[in-house]
Amino acid sequence: MFQQISRKSYHSAIETALRRSPIVALMGPRQCGKTTLAREIAAKQTGGSVFLDLESQTDLLALQNPQLFLSEQRGLVVLDEVQTRPDLFPLLRVLADRPDAPAKFLILGSASPQLAEKSAESLAGRVEFIQMRPFSLGEIGAENTDSLWLRGGFPRSWLAANDVDSLVWRNNFIQTFLQRDVALRLLERDVMGLRRFWMMLAGYHGQVFNASELGRSLGVSAPTVRKYLDVLEGTYMVRVLQPWHENFGKRLVKSPKIYLRDSGLLHALTGVRNRDDLWRSPVAGASWEGFALEQVLGVLQPEEAWFWALHSGAEVDLFCLLNGRRVGVEFKWNEHPKTTKSMHAAVEMLGLDCLWVVYPGSRVVPLTEKISAVPLDKVEEVALR
Repeated sequence: MFQQISRKSYHSAIETALRRSPIVALMGPRQCGKTTLAREIAAKQTGGSVFLDLESQTDLLALQNPQLFLSEQRGLVVLDEVQTRPDLFPLLRVLADRPDAPAKFLILGSASPQLAEKSAESLAGRVEFIQMRPFSLGEIGAENTDSLWLRGGFPRSWLAANDVDSLVWRNNFIQTFLQRDVALRLLERDVMGLRRFWMMLAGYHGQVFNASELGRSLGVSAPTVRKYLDVLEGTYMVRVLQPWHENFGKRLVKSPKIYLRDSGLLHALTGVRNRDDLWRSPVAGASWEGFALEQVLGVLQPEEAWFWALHSGAEVDLFCLLNGRRVGVEFKWNEHPKTTKSMHAAVEMLGLDCLWVVYPGSRVVPLTEKISAVPLDKVEEVALR
């Protein structure tokens, strides 16, 4: 089970991007494997490479005069944690525009809004973005679904020798994340508030976000709650799934849904230690929904995704447009899912071409002409039909 996990799809994507773009930005949460992957790619470069960790004091010494140092490089230049040095973006634009293009740049970042905003300003038309996720079901195999769900996909968590070691790593990750990533963005008092917010948000996993309600529970204002949410979303800890709006003449839910993106971190924050805890936990159903949502989004990779819900109760957990098709997805932690009035309403009102009821089973089962029960590990197979 604990073999080296191949991440060949990311290798291929980065190598292809480097052939056509002078700068490639590999984005994703801290500790998801970006540095390991970048070092592997750098080691394969026949034209030479240099790797700089911008959180390393030793490597930063080389950049005392960044223009002189970077302009002399040939082959591939890797800049890790580049969001800590936004002053480098204008220089990268100049270097990318050199007519002889002696070097290409692979930049790694774990803070999406900051890096994307700076890149958009300085590197427009020169940078290609690739988002990296923790381990997925496609990478570790369907036989390991339960372990991936329990531990989450961060490599050191999933590859731990046992569940206890995995949980220790996740708890340490949460503490380190608050001390390193969050402390750069918030005042000290807000760091403590964010920890409480994060733990409380775990209890709202898969629910519609209500800033005022959370603010009252925490004793802070709604704007402060939104600031906390922005930090967690911007560092890939939380997914904010926006509602789909069309004029149906119905009362639509217009607030977003909130999911903790890694199920292992959700379990650490809610006290789930092992499989027995998980089966008994009141968050089990919502946890599986969020876990399956992340796996499906990783497979489908839609440009945008939403949920849809009416105040009357009709809803669909995920809605996206795929190659001109309108696709709905419901997540059911149930070995024998059945159709519901809500599903039929979603098919009719959204004009769905298909609705997949993703469940922890093993067979694709047609339920109606447009609705099928689809095992989580067979979503890609069904999507390609």
